[in-house]
Amino acid sequence: MAERVLVIGSGGREHALAWKLAQSPHIQQVLVAPGNAGTANCGKICNSEVSVSNHSILAQFCKEHSVGLVVVGPEVPLASGMVDDLQAADVPCFGPSAKAAQLEASKSFSKAFMDRHGIPTARWGSFTDSQEACNYIRKATFPALVVKASGLAAGKGVIVAKDQNEACQAVLDIMKDKTFGSAGDTVVVEELLEGEEVSCLCFSDGSSVYPMPPAQDHKRLQDGDIGPNTGGMGAYCPTPQVSQELLQQIKETVLQKTVDGMKDEGVPYVGVLYAGLMLTKQGPKVLEFNCRFGDPECQVLMPLLKSDLYEVLQNTLQGNLASCAPLWLQDSSAVTVVMASPGYPGSYKKGVEITGLSQVVESGVQVFHAGTVLKDGAVLSSGGRVLTVTAVRSSLETALHAANQGVAAVGFPGAVYRHDIGHRAIAHLTQRRGLTYKDSGVDIAAGNRLVDLIKPLAKATSRSGCNAELGGFAGLFDLKGAGFIDPILVSGTDGVGTKLKIAQACQQHNTLGQDLVAMCVNDVLAQGAEPLFFLDYFSCGRLDVGVASAVIGGVAEACGLAGCALLGGETAEMPGVYSPGEYDLAGFCVGAVERGALLPRLEDICEGDLLIGVASSGIHSNGFSLVRKVLERAGVTYNSPALFGKPGQTVGEVLLTPTKIYSRLLLPILRSGAVKAYAHITGGGLLENIPRVLPQELSVDMDASRWTIPPVFSWLQKEGGLCEEEMGRTFNCGLGAVLVVAFPDAQRVLRQLQAHEEAWIVGSLAHKQPGAEPVVIRNLQHSLCVGHSSSLVDLGPLQKRASHRDTGSNVPRKRTKVGVLISGTGTNLQALMEQAKKASSSAEIVVVISNRPGVFGIKRASLAGIQTRVVDHKLYGSRAEFDGTIDRVLDEFGVEVVCLAGFMRILTGPFVRKWNGKLLNIHPSLLPSFKGVNAQRQALQTGARVTGCTVHFVAEEVDAGAIIVQEAVPVLMNDTEESLSDRIREAEHRAFPTALELVAGGVVRLGDDGRIVWNPNPQG
Repeated sequence: MAERVLVIGSGGREHALAWKLAQSPHIQQVLVAPGNAGTANCGKICNSEVSVSNHSILAQFCKEHSVGLVVVGPEVPLASGMVDDLQAADVPCFGPSAKAAQLEASKSFSKAFMDRHGIPTARWGSFTDSQEACNYIRKATFPALVVKASGLAAGKGVIVAKDQNEACQAVLDIMKDKTFGSAGDTVVVEELLEGEEVSCLCFSDGSSVYPMPPAQDHKRLQDGDIGPNTGGMGAYCPTPQVSQELLQQIKETVLQKTVDGMKDEGVPYVGVLYAGLMLTKQGPKVLEFNCRFGDPECQVLMPLLKSDLYEVLQNTLQGNLASCAPLWLQDSSAVTVVMASPGYPGSYKKGVEITGLSQVVESGVQVFHAGTVLKDGAVLSSGGRVLTVTAVRSSLETALHAANQGVAAVGFPGAVYRHDIGHRAIAHLTQRRGLTYKDSGVDIAAGNRLVDLIKPLAKATSRSGCNAELGGFAGLFDLKGAGFIDPILVSGTDGVGTKLKIAQACQQHNTLGQDLVAMCVNDVLAQGAEPLFFLDYFSCGRLDVGVASAVIGGVAEACGLAGCALLGGETAEMPGVYSPGEYDLAGFCVGAVERGALLPRLEDICEGDLLIGVASSGIHSNGFSLVRKVLERAGVTYNSPALFGKPGQTVGEVLLTPTKIYSRLLLPILRSGAVKAYAHITGGGLLENIPRVLPQELSVDMDASRWTIPPVFSWLQKEGGLCEEEMGRTFNCGLGAVLVVAFPDAQRVLRQLQAHEEAWIVGSLAHKQPGAEPVVIRNLQHSLCVGHSSSLVDLGPLQKRASHRDTGSNVPRKRTKVGVLISGTGTNLQALMEQAKKASSSAEIVVVISNRPGVFGIKRASLAGIQTRVVDHKLYGSRAEFDGTIDRVLDEFGVEVVCLAGFMRILTGPFVRKWNGKLLNIHPSLLPSFKGVNAQRQALQTGARVTGCTVHFVAEEVDAGAIIVQEAVPVLMNDTEESLSDRIREAEHRAFPTALELVAGGVVRLGDDGRIVWNPNPQG
């Protein structure tokens, strides 16, 4: 059924929108309110006298006249909440909400938003006092010469001053003399940027953005860019100054980051986003945001839009932009020339008759009306900007010539217009440029953008001993600051081999960072060392900022998991060395160990010692050249269903499972002194790596039936026809690490490991006979054939129960939906996510909610593929209103259990009562001791010898709920508040996942009397 659409506005922009909408076969009629002479009774288009200032009347009109879509043109109705009010009345409306429109309505909000989200813009200050503004102008270390009224000023509230005196006078004009009315109650003073100014608009559905071709407006009244500022005297599109590469950069660093930031702050941006940009030597920087189509940019964009505008708007509103991208005319340029009333932008005469319009249209030039009215059949001028004459041709020069011819044919006495629209582009196209470094294939600006993107990620990995600030020539680490007394430094370097080829083929780059960090960190651990800091090396032929930031973002995330700082790195762009899309990686880790704790302790290792194997996640990062050869022989592609993976997984997804990082798991155990040696099972597999940590007179006897071999190894062995020796020498076969321990210590160490990871006693050491192999693996062939149906005897109790339920039925086990509330970096969140990723887990984290925007915990969740929401408590008038919003988000995701992981807000009684028995918190003490804040300080001040952490159900009284899990932590003689906090935090990372598993699996629940009820045999 054909729709009726209402366009709000009266300018050239609204005429262009109505003109384009009328071309859609889906549309029966386009109403324009209030419209102009060009939109009055023109085919499908006609004007409406409905009030647009009273939103209730407007909504009722839309319902009575079957209006299926309202399109808002100007900024004022958007800022006043027209979209919100119409949508609340169930009238579909295109445009951002009033909160989202603050990006345009408040310059101070917009600038602060850009700072929060790292969007490049000019340096600035916001002022409500004119004297403070003038002091800022005179004392700034940069030219603070751009003065803006913070509010809406019809596109004219910007003054670019020649010097400080003129800038201060502009402040006084705006704030004292009220040149722009209340819009100037607050002024923004900005740095004067130098470069080319362009307009980059995009459609946004709240998540995806789709850029339109870049355009350039001409603000000055007269040719040569002289005269006063106006609302715009013409525009052209596309701009040759903006290459496809630069447009992609603008999309990533400005448009997408803006939409992502608004979404993170709980204000989804749906509509058209307009970024006014300056192309500086440092890259594009935002001058301002508009929240609608520009005028006159819209008049050159609509004629170039090949797609049906109605369909584009509907896809935007329905969130389908990613799958239904708009199409544009190729090899065409559009130019529009504004014809203004004599005297504009000052006072001007109205009522001047305009003639010759029909002849102009017949010449193939489109005239869009702005300040016009119909009176007795004649078209009269009624505003400052009266007409925009638009031509589309195969080149910019011919389009400008056609538009100027059209202007000359219009009978409009005294009209003011420019003849040189697009002059900068024409100069750009005709000039002969000298070569630049970028012409050779090295993009320094792209490298700088990458550094800007990864700086906050590296900063988040700071730890005791260093502050991970990128940008210097070298990184520093203070060993004493990290608590070392007599340390030995340990270094390791590695790459990820041809696993790179699979990641590049699958376009899945974000997991390689963990592979890189794991390979280096796990090597350093073999000496008993704590990983301290990490350096990365990324090399490519052409720098793709999106790919590189995904890889290095993964490195930063993994450094957080490993407990080391990302202290620096190198990005090398080397044209001609790599094929398109290829890159290489290397990593470097430095750790330290006290001299007396160095591993391996060769003199202590003896016959009869036992080997404990710790599970790998799969192939890890070695042997991929052989893996790729097996795939080639088997005729299997990366997109093929994985017979050796979870249901629905592809071969590529299974192979790219990241390498496990063992530092958090193993360091406490290594420091206990119970481990004599640790072998990282890397290149060379089991056969070559274990002997590296043993005395030559000892040999290894292993039994492969004692551990679970992941199915991928069974598949590779079968399809490749690989012998036992080849498997043992190439792959880890399910063991990522092997520990050597004395027989009396083995069970204690095993229990410590199994609390967090699958581990088994896999063999023992014996005296090596002359000529014997250093490593013998019994039952490997048999275990590979058995595959993943190996014994579950060594699994921990929770995993055994979950695995038993899984194998007893083909019906997927229901997992409890979990929501996590955070306020910061989310280290406990990471531990919860790691637990929930396990196949045996009863929990599924479906949403992570932060009350603070931009925190690293949100990044952690996003990288893990978990939905995130930001509910900023500062935007709510009361705790109850804030808690109500949190509650609605939890209900939206069907959450059944809520975990507070560093959530720094006190929840209201009604919220706690609603979630009674479903709300978990962790406290850094053994409750009921040391309640409230500064628990570690309280423990030290009272001389307690033992403290720890407690996971409990949340009750209305602070830290008083029923206790689920506790873990004790001894207080050492030389403990500081920081060192004690660090050890308690490690205990928290074990206790919280355990408690979540107990509650999610139904083992523990809260009874009606407020006490814990245990159910040793929960139903699956």
